[in-house]
Amino acid sequence: MAQKYTTREEDYSKWYNELVARAELAENSGVRGCMVIKPYGYAIWEKIQAQLDKMFKETGHQNAYFPLFVPKSMFEAEEKNAEGFAKECAVVTHYRLKTDPENPSKLIVDPEAKLEEELIVRPTSEAIIWSTYKNWIQSYRDLPILINQWANVVRWEMRTRIFLRTAEFLWQEGHTAHATKQEAIAESELMLDVYTTFVEQFMAMPVIRGRKTESERFAGADDTYCIEAMMQDGKALQAGTSHFLGQNFAKAFDVKFADKEGKLDYVWATSWGVSTRLMGALIMTHSDDEGLVLPPALAPIQVVIVPIHRTEEELAAITEVVNTIQTDLRALGISVKFDDDDNRRPGWKFAEYEAKGVPVRLAVGPRDLANGVVEVARRDTKEKFAMNIEGIAPEIKQLLDAIQTNLYETSLARRAAGMHTVDSYEEFKTRLEAEGGFYLAHWDGTAETEEKVKKETQATIRCIPLDTPSEPGVCMVTGKPSAGRVVFAKAY
Repeated sequence: MAQKYTTREEDYSKWYNELVARAELAENSGVRGCMVIKPYGYAIWEKIQAQLDKMFKETGHQNAYFPLFVPKSMFEAEEKNAEGFAKECAVVTHYRLKTDPENPSKLIVDPEAKLEEELIVRPTSEAIIWSTYKNWIQSYRDLPILINQWANVVRWEMRTRIFLRTAEFLWQEGHTAHATKQEAIAESELMLDVYTTFVEQFMAMPVIRGRKTESERFAGADDTYCIEAMMQDGKALQAGTSHFLGQNFAKAFDVKFADKEGKLDYVWATSWGVSTRLMGALIMTHSDDEGLVLPPALAPIQVVIVPIHRTEEELAAITEVVNTIQTDLRALGISVKFDDDDNRRPGWKFAEYEAKGVPVRLAVGPRDLANGVVEVARRDTKEKFAMNIEGIAPEIKQLLDAIQTNLYETSLARRAAGMHTVDSYEEFKTRLEAEGGFYLAHWDGTAETEEKVKKETQATIRCIPLDTPSEPGVCMVTGKPSAGRVVFAKAY
C-alpha cells in the first residue's frame, strides 16, 4: 500500500517537511538546528550558485574568501551591526580539549587553553572584510572594490526549519567599496536588479522589489533593498537583500582614501546576499502534493527516460534509440538521465521522478518504437502525450521553455489573486486571518504603528514597493497622513 503523505491543505508545514525528505533534498543533522544537504538538494544549490556566480562576474565582481572566525573586538567595532547580531552569535573561547582525569573515555575543555580574545563564528562578514579593506585602500585608484564570497555562516536560531532557517547555512555575500555615495547606491540597486532577474527568470518566482523600513533594515545599514515573494500559503519570504551601508563600516574601521585632490574621505560601502533559503522558496513556490516541481532552468535532471520492457532484447532495442535521443538532447545543453535500472519497476520510477520534480519524463516501450513515438509527461501540468522520435530534441527544448514560462505565469497569477488593497485596519485584520496574502495599505511611517500591527497580527511591513507609484493617503491604523502604500504580510 502506497504511503499517504500530508497535503498542502491539511498541514502546509508538515507537507513542506515531508516533501524535503521525499525529494531527498536534505535532512536534520546530529547538530541541533543544522542540516545535511543531500546530493540531489546540493545539485540544485550548485545550479543556483553557478548562475548567480556568472551574473556577478558579468557585472564586474570577483570572488574571494575571508576567515570564518572574527575577533570579538573587531566584531564590536560597528556597534549597530554587533548589537543586531549579538543574540545569534556562536563564540569560541578555547582552542584545545584534554582527557578528563576522572573519566579517561571523555574529553573536557582544557582550562589552560583559553583564548586571549574570544572569537565570533561569523554571522556575516562585514567586520573581517572591512578590517581587511583598510589595508587594500589608500587612494581613489584602489576603488571600487567589487568582491563576493561563497561561504557558510552561523546564526544561532532557536526555531529552525530546513533551508528556511538553520543555525548554519550556505550563502554568498557581496561586499563593495566606492569613492562616492552615488556609486554605492547604484551598486546596491544594481545587485537588487541582478537578484530580481535571477529569481524571476531562473526560479520562475515573481517578486516585489522594495525598501525595508528603518526597523527592518540590516543592522548597520543606511538603507536596505529587498525582493519579497509570496509562497503558496500566502506568506511572504524574503528572497534577497542589498544594503547601502553608507560610511558606517568605513568609519568603524577607519577606512579612508585620498581623492584626486588629495583630500581624505571615508569609503562608501554596500553588502548584499542570498542563501540556501532560496531552496525553501523554490520548494514552496511551485511544488504540489505529489512532490517537488522544479523549473527546468534549475533542475539537475531536466529529462528522464524510463524504458518499458520485458526482455533483454526489448531493452537493447530501446537503448539503441535512447542513446541517440540522449546525444541530441545533450547537444542542446539539456541534462538527461536514462534510468535502465532493472531493480525498480517503471511505476516506482515514475513516482520517484515525480517526487523529485524532474520537468519532463519520457517513457518508451516496444510498441512506442514500432510507432516511432515516445510518451511524454509534463511535471508541471501532469499532461501526457505522444511525441515523434524523429526530431524530438528541439521539441523537448521548446517544451522545457514552455514549462519554465508556465511556472512563472502560474506563480504570478497566484500572487495577483493574493494581493489585496485595504484601507480599514479592521478589514485588514479580518482578511489577513481568513485569507493570508499580501496587503497594500497606508502606514503613517512611525515605528510605533509598525510595532502595533506586528504585535496584534504577526504581520510585518515586508517592503515599501519601488515599482508602485506613490499614492498619498491616511494610515489604516492611526488615520495620520501616509506617503504611500506599503506591503504587509505574515512571513517566514
